[in-house]
Amino acid sequence: MEACFLRGLLFVALAAWTFGDDGQVTFVSELSSKPAQKLSKYGWYGNVRLQRFHIPEETAIARWLFSVTKGHRFHCGQHNVTIHIRWGAPPVINPIGSVFPNATLWSPCLSLTLPVSSQSSTTFNLTDPAPGVWYVAAHLPEDDGRIEQKGFPSCSYFFQPQLSIRRAVDTPILQQGTLLTKTAAPDRPARLKLYVPEFASSLLVSVANCSSGEGAESSNCSLVVRLGSASLQHNTVTVNCSGSGCSAALFNPPWGTWLRVFVESDQVNQTVTFNVIANYTVGCKPKSVGLKADDDKLRGNSSHTNSTLTGNSSAVMDTLAFSNESLITPPSACVWSIPVLYEEVDVLSLRFTPVSGPNISVTHTHPTLLTYPLHTEATGGTLNLQLSLNTTNETLGNSRSVVACLSPWAPVLQLNHSQPCRTALFGGYGVGVNASAPKAVVRLPFPQSTTWYLTLQLVCNSSDCGNVSVVSVVPEVFISACVEDCGMYGECRLLRSYSYLYAACVCKAGWNGWGCTDDSSAQSYSRQLTATLLLTFSNLFFLPAIVVAIRRWYITEASVYLFTMFFSTFYHACDQPGVAVLCIMDYDTLQYCDFLGSVCSIWVTILCMARFRDTFKYTLFMLGALLIAMSMQLDRKGLWNLLGPVLCAILLMVISWVYRGVRRRHCYPPSWQRWALFLLPGAVCAVIGVCLYIFAETEDNYYYTHSLWHILVASCVVFLLPPKEKDMDLGWSRGWSWNWNWRPRVCGYTLCQSSKDELYTVT
Repeated sequence: MEACFLRGLLFVALAAWTFGDDGQVTFVSELSSKPAQKLSKYGWYGNVRLQRFHIPEETAIARWLFSVTKGHRFHCGQHNVTIHIRWGAPPVINPIGSVFPNATLWSPCLSLTLPVSSQSSTTFNLTDPAPGVWYVAAHLPEDDGRIEQKGFPSCSYFFQPQLSIRRAVDTPILQQGTLLTKTAAPDRPARLKLYVPEFASSLLVSVANCSSGEGAESSNCSLVVRLGSASLQHNTVTVNCSGSGCSAALFNPPWGTWLRVFVESDQVNQTVTFNVIANYTVGCKPKSVGLKADDDKLRGNSSHTNSTLTGNSSAVMDTLAFSNESLITPPSACVWSIPVLYEEVDVLSLRFTPVSGPNISVTHTHPTLLTYPLHTEATGGTLNLQLSLNTTNETLGNSRSVVACLSPWAPVLQLNHSQPCRTALFGGYGVGVNASAPKAVVRLPFPQSTTWYLTLQLVCNSSDCGNVSVVSVVPEVFISACVEDCGMYGECRLLRSYSYLYAACVCKAGWNGWGCTDDSSAQSYSRQLTATLLLTFSNLFFLPAIVVAIRRWYITEASVYLFTMFFSTFYHACDQPGVAVLCIMDYDTLQYCDFLGSVCSIWVTILCMARFRDTFKYTLFMLGALLIAMSMQLDRKGLWNLLGPVLCAILLMVISWVYRGVRRRHCYPPSWQRWALFLLPGAVCAVIGVCLYIFAETEDNYYYTHSLWHILVASCVVFLLPPKEKDMDLGWSRGWSWNWNWRPRVCGYTLCQSSKDELYTVT
């Protein structure tokens, strides 16, 4: 009810804000909502609930409403829900403070903490957000390691985010070199936008001729000029104006995008009129490369039989030729631009290859530029940069090095030791290689969806690089699902949030971290071996149950126990998280057979205690096994897959015992020794084992408690199996040659029932 009221209040406030026009631009409101998702305790990134929101261009304000509700009525105490927000890619989080892999760089995102007892909500406002896809992730505190059985009621919390935006639909465009006259008030800032083309090296926005219409102070520009949008990790560029005017300059502005310009007034209750103009400079522009428009060989011509083959081969040859021509820089250019081949290898697996070959020439006079467009579908992986120095043909001294800058949105077009790897609005990632360190690696989990630029340049300690003016490097840029495939103690898993795919590492054997490289709580090899031996050899306690079943002529039950012991042993040998692992077949098959055998063992044991006739008993055996196999296929770890067969078998056993007791007018089983020495100890073992299995298992004590569960279940079978029935023999032994002087018995005018009916037939 509280969440619905807040949503209605939020909608009314935005609607009132929408109709309040400031006289310059028109605003509209939009509302989007995501379905509620159940939160989980954080153990790895798969426990995070990820949602995506699209914020359009020219959005003035974005307001998120985060609601968390409890799923059950019983008291669960207060829990803190952590919410992470990031623009352009999923948030890279580290709630447990683990160590990241070497050469892995990441920036912290905005995090909010929402205390929840039964139902809570909070709002988050962001003015002038960056357009594009925003990601919201939520999770509960760190997992305490307790293993909760599926189906039992537990404390559950549901997270639902909603987004309301206020968007301008007719923002004026600030053209290159065109003077505009605008007004700004304290409550109505002037909103403008301008387009920054590629290869723009600098941008200048100037404000002048301010007038507030108040005499002597009419020429005072008490204005604040802001350039850019808010992305929570990078701030906008702000300039305070005073006097007759001011200017805001951006060096290395973002390329090929719209840039927002805001002019606000600092004067209380005064409207300021001003002139604004923008100019950008294209300082570095490479020679044009690519396909020629007048090349007849590249045009599709259906009159030739081999037009497809000829066109494809010509395109490849001309592209290679043009890429080589790009290395010959004309005097007017100041950058070498290398064409890059974009290749999709697999899901979350991309590779960028320079068309001219793996070796790239780098000089000290001009930077070398490579462009890597990264789409939204690739942001769920890891961006890898491996820069290697090719020292086959050149010898690079210690006084010379190749510096590189990997930056989003725009490149850094001038590199040296003092120049930071940073553009006007966004930070970059700098690396370098030299003779002593010929290889450098940078890994960026969840890179932002934009165009990434790699700038390379030869830098010398002195102004003259001597005889070495051009060196060769090998830049390898590719997208992989996880960092180093999560190493030896991790598994890279593909996750999905609706249609969006992303990947994360799930670690084992106590290892942690983004790439499962943090060994601060890792299990030793001896502990892994101990866990494997306990979980496997504890299944040998089924051997007494098998022997007892055979001695009491319960051959079918013994075969089920043997099946359970075999697959439980090898399933746990394959299920171990460390290196002490043995898998004789597919893991999923072993797990299925283990679960199936465990439930069937309980099923046949209780039905055997019911003392049904053979025909009815074996019918129930087969019918129950088929139904259990079906339920295991539907939901292998469901609670009712175990409780359903157990309760049904107990109900049938009670009905049979009550029927026998009423018929005999005596308690069944009639012997008190049977109750005191067998049934009661067996029931105690079963109850203790079930309690350990359901309530006591944690990730730390799993191999102790689960091994004890194996021992108790096998022991209770020994106690609960009923004694051999009188005159009971194996079905296939009736009429067998135990007595060589076998003679058929005559019952009336026909032979009695015999297993040798096919030999003795009377008509």
